[in-house]
Amino acid sequence: MTNLDLKSLLRTLSIQEKTYQYYSLPALKTLGFKNVEKMPYCLRILLEGMIRNYTQKGFSGAAILNLMDKNTSVKKTILFSPSRVLLQDFTGIPVLNDMTALRAAIARKEMDPRKVNPVIRTDLVVDHSLQVDYAGCAHSQELNEKKEFERNQERYQFLHWGEQAFDNLNIIPPGNGIVHQLNLEYLADVVTVSQQGGNLLLQPDSVLGTDSHTPMINGLGVVGWGVGGIEALAAMLGYPIEFTTPPVVGLHLTGRLPEDVTPTDLTLTITSSLRAHGVVGKFVEVYGEGVNALRLEDRAMIANMTPESGATITYFPVDERTLEYLRLTGRAAEKITLVEAYFKAQDLFRTINSADPLYDELIEIDLSTVRPVVAGPKRPFDLVQIEDLDTTFTTSLQNPPGNTGFGLPQQDTQKTFPVKMDSQEYSLKHGAVILAAITSCTNTSNPVVLLGAGLLAKKAVERGLKVPPYVKTSFTPGSQVVDKYLNQSGLLPFLAKLGFEVSGHGCATCIGNSGPLPPAIDLAVKQGLVGSAVISGNRNFEGRIHKSVKACYLASPLLVIAYAIAGTMNIDLQNSPLGIGEDGNPVYLRDVWPAPQEVRQYLQFIHGELYRKVYENGMHGNEQWQSLSANNEDVFSWDANSSYLREPPFIQDYFDTLQDIQGARVLALLGDSITTDHISPAGNIQAESDSGVYLQTLGVVAGDLNTYGARRGNHEAMLRGTFANPRLLNKLVGRKAGGFTNHFPDGKEMSIYQASCLYKNENIPLIVIAGKQYGTGSSRDWAAKGPFLLGVRAVLAESYERIHRSNLVMMGILPLQFREGENAVSVGIDGSEKFSITGIEQAIRSGQSVTVCMRKADGSEITFQAIPRVDTPMEYRYFTAGGILPAIFRDVREQE
Repeated sequence: MTNLDLKSLLRTLSIQEKTYQYYSLPALKTLGFKNVEKMPYCLRILLEGMIRNYTQKGFSGAAILNLMDKNTSVKKTILFSPSRVLLQDFTGIPVLNDMTALRAAIARKEMDPRKVNPVIRTDLVVDHSLQVDYAGCAHSQELNEKKEFERNQERYQFLHWGEQAFDNLNIIPPGNGIVHQLNLEYLADVVTVSQQGGNLLLQPDSVLGTDSHTPMINGLGVVGWGVGGIEALAAMLGYPIEFTTPPVVGLHLTGRLPEDVTPTDLTLTITSSLRAHGVVGKFVEVYGEGVNALRLEDRAMIANMTPESGATITYFPVDERTLEYLRLTGRAAEKITLVEAYFKAQDLFRTINSADPLYDELIEIDLSTVRPVVAGPKRPFDLVQIEDLDTTFTTSLQNPPGNTGFGLPQQDTQKTFPVKMDSQEYSLKHGAVILAAITSCTNTSNPVVLLGAGLLAKKAVERGLKVPPYVKTSFTPGSQVVDKYLNQSGLLPFLAKLGFEVSGHGCATCIGNSGPLPPAIDLAVKQGLVGSAVISGNRNFEGRIHKSVKACYLASPLLVIAYAIAGTMNIDLQNSPLGIGEDGNPVYLRDVWPAPQEVRQYLQFIHGELYRKVYENGMHGNEQWQSLSANNEDVFSWDANSSYLREPPFIQDYFDTLQDIQGARVLALLGDSITTDHISPAGNIQAESDSGVYLQTLGVVAGDLNTYGARRGNHEAMLRGTFANPRLLNKLVGRKAGGFTNHFPDGKEMSIYQASCLYKNENIPLIVIAGKQYGTGSSRDWAAKGPFLLGVRAVLAESYERIHRSNLVMMGILPLQFREGENAVSVGIDGSEKFSITGIEQAIRSGQSVTVCMRKADGSEITFQAIPRVDTPMEYRYFTAGGILPAIFRDVREQE
């Protein structure tokens, strides 16, 4: 059966006087496969890709049979080659820098550097560098964009160079919006047309992105997910992605949403339900009659929060709603006709009469049971109904420090903090809203919640309500289309009157680029205030949004405005007033909440011509962008004095990864839910930090240190910032927060970077020990690159998030997993021990366990087994080469 005549599956499709070829999935019946239509839609799309690429290296008939095999108890590997790669600047610039380093290494071998080039379409959207330095004023957007260019000119010049130096690379300048919203509204094709042997070939659009929220495009029927930058680089160069066939969870939706519930409430509810079910590393596919009631934008919101649930994708099959959205966003009529014809020819077009596929697991959610909620105070899947928020917040104040608590003694829970703002005195209590932001592609891609927010603002202004001056407010839409329809509808001025002026177009507050808070607020926080943020974003891990924000709640844009007006999260909005109106009477949430029919009336301002005008005329960048220049050299010339861009060392410097690890010390002993932001923060660099001190030795003034995210092209700054998150809790230093550790055997406390330098001088390898869900959150590969540069050889954890585990392997760091029921506590680890890890080569080759022996200070030894998580043959190849970059370098040399 492995000698399949796959070429016989070619069929033709004629549309508007053009003839296309495609590999027919229904035609698999002619080869004896009778049940393809029972496969989940998402797996059928992967199957089409494997058939289409069957002549490429690594693809085979056996691999295709693996995907179609229903025996899910046996691990089988499959391959995936996307039609395109999607980057953003924080993760994308390091990718281009690594690719540039490959070119330089090839050139030093006197070979043609242009052998290193993307072979598939690659879009890089500059959206992560906008910071909200100015907010709540008429010119905040202009001022923020000016500051953005002042900070990032060198990085942006590098992007200019990259666009002319590399093939198939398209840079979308800053100021246009957020990568995932632009992907949804503009970049995604749904069906891709390519050339094969002189013929036009059709295939489903598919994408890998260097941002964990790439699955947002699943809502449009496009298969895609987030990967680390090093894996994306491999895909750009034509390497397929290999992974074990994932279980597919069918999410069955029934019923309709209640009228007082927003798509955000549904999204947060589904995210929480999926996380509770356990979907890490699984595909989720949504089906059922409830799907028909969801707008395309609602589906995209749900898919956007795929990484928060732990799944790899949350896929909505193409259907009539998909076509409606393509029309709404101004896609060409010929393209829409092609999408419909192709997906129907492939039996991939879902209708109300389509038979349900067979899934490995099922979850059911009745939409009618969803209630208005927020998520927090520290995790995106911890739901709270709004009428319970006052109670749960009060409880969280006294809960032990961690994911659900702040550890305050009972006598401090009612403490007040005097703050003077705009010549007025305020007495703030714990839970005071100090930051409120309508932000993130999660919500700003959905006109229903933004028009709803505009209507709520209008009603609130008309009743005389205001936002207290101690609340920093901002609005950063994910595309310029948003400004247009809010302005044309007349709602934008009401948002502005409450302080929600457009502050720019980018990720901004959602990723921690929230800008400074007033000094009086910072002082109150230092004095112990548990200040809150409320944002329409997708993540709220402690310290992510702002270093001074301890509690952060995710909410719909409507509730963001409501809580901003109330000035506190410690409130039951269902039964307590938002404030007092101009007439002296209390105003409740129900008094300003827009009815669904009101929102529907305003949808008339959204149409295809609006989108066409924005995307046809507005993607070239502003004058500052267009004034940038770059040379036309094939090999980039790094400036030895640059604080932003350095030639990375990863191609030449790597470990012998198969060698057993002897006498290792623990650099960090961590708990559960350690995020990639804990490992490699993206926020502002503090002057007194190791990175800040280093940058100042290069002549960077303290006010221009910028963010870790912006410095990812400088490995010296980044390695010093690894584990430097101010909210990190390393058990080696007790309850002290920040990037600190103890150096052993002397037990001296110091920064993690300083300890790593001492261990390096002593030729001592390092390990990190953690609990469950290690590496949750963003896809950032610097959470693997940083530990690699610190000298970390292995991580031992109870479980991993998918992308981070893969990133560790790609950097040559061994991810080890405790056996079921074991953890650091149960085996007696306190972090002062010396560790030896033996049997590595045999274990990862045969799927066996390694032996871990830890020697305590008194000489006693404890031995246990751990599972190496090098999961696929391709991962084994990269790992044994010392990492993916050395492997690619060898491949390019051998091609010569």
